[in-house]
Amino acid sequence: MSGASALGVRARHRRRRLLGHRLRVGGGVFTCALFLFPVFWMVLTSFKQPKDIFTTPPTFFFTPTIETYVSYMGRADVLHRMLNTVIVAAGAGAVSLVAGAMAGYALARVPLRGAATIGAVIMLSRGVPPIALAVPMFLVARKLGLLDRHITLILAYCTFLIPYVMWLMRGFFKALPEELEEAAKLDGCSRFGAFFRIIVPISLPGLLSTLIFSVILAWEELLFALVLTNRVATTIPVAIAGIAGDSVNGANWGALTAVGTLTVVPVVAFALLVQKWLIKGLADGATKG
Repeated sequence: MSGASALGVRARHRRRRLLGHRLRVGGGVFTCALFLFPVFWMVLTSFKQPKDIFTTPPTFFFTPTIETYVSYMGRADVLHRMLNTVIVAAGAGAVSLVAGAMAGYALARVPLRGAATIGAVIMLSRGVPPIALAVPMFLVARKLGLLDRHITLILAYCTFLIPYVMWLMRGFFKALPEELEEAAKLDGCSRFGAFFRIIVPISLPGLLSTLIFSVILAWEELLFALVLTNRVATTIPVAIAGIAGDSVNGANWGALTAVGTLTVVPVVAFALLVQKWLIKGLADGATKG
């Protein structure tokens, strides 16, 4: 092959690689735009006046207003419910992380016959319809005088968060070499000591990423909050459900989008703050798994 032909082949390869790169970037941008457009439209609608919301065709240019935010911040008791949501989501995430991580470690390391089956059965418990658990939980909480309490919601959320945390952390722990614990035992550590002194620090990225996902799952939960709370411990999703049903002429889209925006913004801000640890945890899990 002559020098000119070789140069032509390399040039074609470069053009193909460049085209492939542009197609991948374009596909990624299109997919992100497709998934983010509903969020963008919700935020945009929250600043519209009622006459602009129902304009046909929809308009992107209008005079923005915060009247909806001011009106419903008090009516829906948004600040109080936001605080409740933070307390419940953080509490449920922390309790689930401790219990689920220890259960996952036990299933990954303790020589127990049928450990994989036990883990699968616990994970399959997430397939139980939440409504099947909500009514018994309501009856038990009412009997114990624990209705409309933060601790009640935290414990209720743990029923679906602990299996999730356990399954994720079991796979993460199984990927770690057992020689780490053996070396710790030679230095005089018990199994608990090896877990807390060696395994937990090594697994910190995985623990943090699992905690982040657990907090987000608890943040958006509606059914248990709707059944187990009334006024004191109600959360933001309950406020959104209440606004959706407080109009006799249809949904109040201005209020729904305003409260929805206030619900989404903290989650997005939280994800941006912890994205470093989230990405590291996911990358470590993919490499070690």
